Amino acid sequence: MRGRPIRLALPVALLAAAGVGAATAATAAIHSNTGGTVKAAASGQYGTILVAANGRTLYRFTSDGKGANRCSTVPACAKAWPALLLKAGAKPTAGPGTHTALLGTIKAAHGLRQATYAGYPLYLFTGDTHPGQTNGEGLAGTWYVISPTGALIKHAATTTPTTTTNSGGGWG
Repeated sequence: MRGRPIRLALPVALLAAAGVGAATAATAAIHSNTGGTVKAAASGQYGTILVAANGRTLYRFTSDGKGANRCSTVPACAKAWPALLLKAGAKPTAGPGTHTALLGTIKAAHGLRQATYAGYPLYLFTGDTHPGQTNGEGLAGTWYVISPTGALIKHAATTTPTTTTNSGGGWG
């Protein structure tokens, strides 16, 4: 019985380390996206949505206000939902399907800037590991993909009713 706690603790420690490694890698990839291009892309499920230069889906947090990031000060939130960051002095670029007038920035930690669209901060989701994924849509009823007009997209773009939900959250 003495070895049982060690055998149980080891898998938990390994899973925790893997999660931290994945989050760190995702954050590093986001920080390297210093071009700051925001563009529109077709999503089979949600119509046309905003994505970063690397094709990763952009999200908005409903607890944020215009020009106010309420996620990054909470470590667990900031780890799962990294801000779309730009180097100090850089400006986001409007890619195809977006509107230059809707792009802006707000102050972020370490002298960086966070891209905004329609005044609201933009985030990526560490659960999206490939371009085009929308695994963060509707999570906790507070995270949504964004249309090129700056509106939240709270429901799948479909003509038939759906009862499908994401793991960890509903459609809102």
